[in-house]
Amino acid sequence: MPATDAARLPPRAYRQAGKRAEREWRGVRAVVQQVSEATVTVADRQVGAIGRGFVVLLGVARGDGADAAARLAGKVARLRVFENEDGRFDRSLLDVDGAALVVSQFTLITDSRRQKGTRPDFSQAARPEEAEPLYGRFCEALRELGVPVQTGVFGARMQVALVNDGPVTIILET
Repeated sequence: MPATDAARLPPRAYRQAGKRAEREWRGVRAVVQQVSEATVTVADRQVGAIGRGFVVLLGVARGDGADAAARLAGKVARLRVFENEDGRFDRSLLDVDGAALVVSQFTLITDSRRQKGTRPDFSQAARPEEAEPLYGRFCEALRELGVPVQTGVFGARMQVALVNDGPVTIILET
């Protein structure tokens, strides 16, 4: 952080900003897009489809746990980005009886600070045998909260088609 910026921050905020910069990012990460409809296709076969709700692109880092996946599912289900009668973001996926289309995406776990040239560094992404159970736990936790869930196929090459509503796109981490 440049010294000029540090002078504008209260001492506590400056210390916290430094700690955030020092520690390495870790945790399940999701890109959540509000949609009016979405589908996922694998090898020319539609494997999942939803109407109103969220498309959730989910990345799992090495060392993530089931608790983090379940915690993130709670954040997604309760994320208040659907409009109320006054046009304000005040409704969650649960409030609008929306669904979730969850697609695994290891490319979300990239560290651009370590990037050399133009090739991203994916070394912090969990290996498939670690990531797949956590992907499953995330989907299970959403279902336990009452959210209808459709999925892609873990590890497959998929085509995701969606109609972004708003558009509203949020990045969530644990």
